[in-house]
This record gives sequence, structure tokens and C-alpha cells, in this order.
Amino acid sequence: MKIIRYQDARGQVGFAAEQADGSARHIDGDVFGEWRVTAAVADVRKRLAPVGPVAIFAIGLNYRQHAAETSAPIPDYPVLFMKNIAAVQHPDDPILIPRQLRSDEVDYECELVVVIGKRCKNVSRDKALQYVLGYTCGNDVSARDWQKRRSGGQWCRAKSFDTFAPLGPCLVTADEIPDPNTLRIRTLLNGEVLQENNTSDMIFDVPRLIEFLSGSTTLLPGTVIFTGTPSGVGMARTPPRYLELGDIVAVEIENIGVLTNPVALES
Repeated sequence: MKIIRYQDARGQVGFAAEQADGSARHIDGDVFGEWRVTAAVADVRKRLAPVGPVAIFAIGLNYRQHAAETSAPIPDYPVLFMKNIAAVQHPDDPILIPRQLRSDEVDYECELVVVIGKRCKNVSRDKALQYVLGYTCGNDVSARDWQKRRSGGQWCRAKSFDTFAPLGPCLVTADEIPDPNTLRIRTLLNGEVLQENNTSDMIFDVPRLIEFLSGSTTLLPGTVIFTGTPSGVGMARTPPRYLELGDIVAVEIENIGVLTNPVALES
């Protein structure tokens, strides 16, 4: 099932099940608890990020080809950082290039995003997918100048500016993606394919990531996990290709859909 989060004409926020004809049926209840799809047609005036995360965990250097293009060794453990939950951006809304803390090297990173559906801790790899509500597309937008030269080796500043975590366009429930490590993934910038790979290239697959992240750590319902980006990022290109005013970035993942965002300047 494809679940969307939306705003109606009264400004109320709800969830709905997207139908094959493009309409959506309102969902009653809590998608992280008991819920049901009703017969009521949802009044979708604006599509929102499919979840408002309670936490955002993100993994760096998790595709073999991306590690190779950055000349980084294959890590022994997942490389973990976090993003501010306020960085989430909705489909079709702009990625804003920072101007107060100026960046001139804002990069795109297409990623498969996992949404945790049930509270979990110390989950074994073989049971990890039982705790997944579903999957969505994400863009781990990154200010490379802050990441590389201005943050003392930490990544959170560079990856937590407002709008730097677009999510969408929908949440596909886990039953429709039994193996999340078999999906085609790519980034298109102004229609040009700049990243293209398969989630099978991950160094640490989704079950291993959940096992690792839940180790001695409680993951709450609504936690999202950015699982890493494939090769083709802007900073690794010759010459580098960073986001500019007027660009259109699209993240496309097989069986999920396309997340599109324009690029603008912070006012």
C-alpha cells in the first residue's frame, strides 16, 4: 500500500491510502498503531512528507561504488550521523541553499529511507524487517564546504540545514517491498541522470543497519533511517556539480516513486 500524508482545505493533516486512479482514501487511526483505510475520499490539497520523524539516523559511505569514488576505505561498522528533524522538506517544496551560514557547495544524495513502525531495541538481523512500517525516497542534501572544512570532522551541521531532508512522495508499506536491497535508485538533475545504482550495492544492508542502530538503543516508532547514497554525487564529479538556483532535483526509487524538489536560495 502507498500511504501519503496530506493537508486538506481546512489545513488539517491526515494520512490516506493512494489509489491506482490517483485518488486517496482517508485513513482512520494511527499508522504507528491501529488504523484502517476508510471509503472517504481524502481532500488532498497539499502532499506532505509521508512522516514527521521523531529522529533521523543517517548512514555514510554505505555503497561500495560511492566509497570508491571518494577514495574512502570500506568501513568495518556503519558510519552514523544524525540530521535535525526540522530539516525535513515536503515533495515539490524547495531545497534552500543557505545564505545566513553561507554554503556554495550544496550537494544531492538520493537515498532509500526506512521508517520504523514499532518500538525496538537489540533487534536481531533476522527479525529486523518485522519492525519496519515502510519505505520512502529521501535526499540527504549536504553542504560540502561545511562538511569538509568548517565542522571539525562532524557532519551534522552540514546535513541539518532547513530543507536538507526531503522525503516522499509516499510511504510504501513493508509488505510490498519484501527485500529492500533489490531496488533501482537514481538521481536526476534537470532531467539528467547523475546517480544510478541498485540498493544491492549497500555495504550494510537494511536488516544489518536496523540491528546495528537498535543495539543498546531504543528506536521509537517514527524513526527514519537514511541508508546511504550511491556513486555519482556532485562533489566527486569533474568538475564538481553543486546545486544552483533554479535546478530541479528528482530522486527515483523502484516500487516507491519519484521525489521532486526545486532549488531556491534562503531568503
